[in-house]
Amino acid sequence: MAKKFPKIEDYSLTSQITRSSRSVSANIREGYAKRSYENVFHRHLVDAMGSSEETRTWLEYAHECKYIDNKEFDTMDKKYDKLTAMLFNLAKNWQTYNTIKEDESDYET
Repeated sequence: MAKKFPKIEDYSLTSQITRSSRSVSANIREGYAKRSYENVFHRHLVDAMGSSEETRTWLEYAHECKYIDNKEFDTMDKKYDKLTAMLFNLAKNWQTYNTIKEDESDYET
C-alpha cells in the first residue's frame, strides 16, 4: 500500500509505516523466543502493541493526505485495531496461550 505514496514520502511516511508494521511481528517473535523470562516477553508484547498503534497513526496521516481512500483506511484501521486488541489479550493472559509442547529432545546434542 505504501508503495503507492508519492516519491516525496519515501523517507518519511512510507518508511514509518513499513518500520512500525514490521516491528509488530518482530517484537512478537523476539518476545516469544524469550518467553521463559515473563517480564521480557510481556515487554515485547507491549512494544508490539505500541508499534501497532503507531502504524494506525501513520495510516491516519496517509488518509488525511489522501494517499489512501476511505475504504482502504477503514479496512486497515479495523485490522490494526483488532490486532492491538489481540495483543492486549495475549499480554494479559499469555500463560494460557502456550499450547505448544516443546520436546526437550529437540535441544539435546
